[in-house]
Amino acid sequence: MTVASKSIIEANFVKEMAELASIMWLHGWDERNGGNISYIIDEDELRPYLNPDHVKKSLPFNGFGEVPENLVGKTFLVTATGSYFKNVEKRPSEELGIVRLNERGDSIDVLWGFEAGRGPTSEFPTHLLSHSVRLARNPNHKVILHNHATNISAMTFVHSLDEKELTRTLWGIISECLIVFPDGVSVIPWMVCGNRDIAEATAEKMRDSRIVLWPHHGILASGDTFDDAYGLIETVEKAAQIYMLTYRNVRAQITDSQLKDLAQAFNVVPKDGILH
Repeated sequence: MTVASKSIIEANFVKEMAELASIMWLHGWDERNGGNISYIIDEDELRPYLNPDHVKKSLPFNGFGEVPENLVGKTFLVTATGSYFKNVEKRPSEELGIVRLNERGDSIDVLWGFEAGRGPTSEFPTHLLSHSVRLARNPNHKVILHNHATNISAMTFVHSLDEKELTRTLWGIISECLIVFPDGVSVIPWMVCGNRDIAEATAEKMRDSRIVLWPHHGILASGDTFDDAYGLIETVEKAAQIYMLTYRNVRAQITDSQLKDLAQAFNVVPKDGILH
């Protein structure tokens, strides 16, 4: 039996998630309870803080059927349903929770948190399908992050929603875009959030891209670390901000030839079908 010797509040993964929630709220990307984060916790990360065999309580879980095989038994740190991101750093044990999935997918074991009586975000099933897809592509994957970044959301009202065209526009605005997300930005149609349709559509796009736009709503990104996932959104959002400031009067952009030079210099492979 493992006896935890440290406070879970001091765990880097808890502190990083809480800090990230505050940063995004200060940016205005997570108004009210808009946005959610989940993180896969390795057992060796958890054991200094919690006994993974000690279940605080079990909650019914209305997921989308059986848990994907590569997530069975996985443990997650996840924001609570209704979580106001401005409160996460102040009240982490209320606004966050650590949960473990069972094989059937009909309940979750709560190991810590959710002290206000809530459970994980309503988008947790959507996160799980995307986690499963990204883990199959990259065993180092850990984070799914969703927020309502302002300018990229605004861009979906004035720009074509063709993902190749939108990716090409973003790549043409700041040199770092091609370097940071050579796999491009994926786009799904507008859909009602929180249901199986949007979860499956998002996960399908996550097979080939780490960033998925939900038009007129927000953005979802995956990463190996919190910094990785946040950095993707931060870079997309900066390019979108420049686009929104200039798109009525564009005189120049980075050319296809220049983007190919960038790709060669930084040893990245642009997504097929975007550069000519």
